[in-house]
Amino acid sequence: MSTFEIRYLLFSGYTSMLSIKDIVPAALNNITTQFILLDKGKVATEGQSKTCLALVADESAAVHFQFWGEECDLFKPGDIIRLTNGIFSYNRNHLLLRAGKRGSIEKVGEFTMTYVETPNISEMRWVPDANNSKK
Repeated sequence: MSTFEIRYLLFSGYTSMLSIKDIVPAALNNITTQFILLDKGKVATEGQSKTCLALVADESAAVHFQFWGEECDLFKPGDIIRLTNGIFSYNRNHLLLRAGKRGSIEKVGEFTMTYVETPNISEMRWVPDANNSKK
C-alpha cells in the first residue's frame, strides 16, 4: 500500500477490507479486515475488564488480536471474524490489533478460510520512517 493510498484512506473515511500484511502501526484507526481465529490464550483481568490475547490470520499474514470484556467468551478457534474500525497499536510494548472503543467485531463464518501463520506482523520490529517523522 502506498503512502498516497494510506493518506487517502485516512482522510476520506473510506473503509475497504485490508489484508493483514497491509496494516501498519498507528497509520489508520479505522481498519476493516477479516480473519480466522487460530488460538486464544487465557482470559486475564485488567482492572475491572477481562482481556484475552489471540492469534488470528488471513491469507497474507498473522497478527495478535486483543479481545475485551464479553468478546473473550463469544469467539472460539475456527471462527471467521470481521473487524470494522479497528486499530493496530502498542499496548504495553506489544503490537496488537483490536476493536477499540469505536470498532466492532462479528462472527461471519467458521473454519473455511485460507490463512498463513507467518509472517506475524505483531512480532516484526517496526522502525520510524527517517524521511517522515509522522510514520
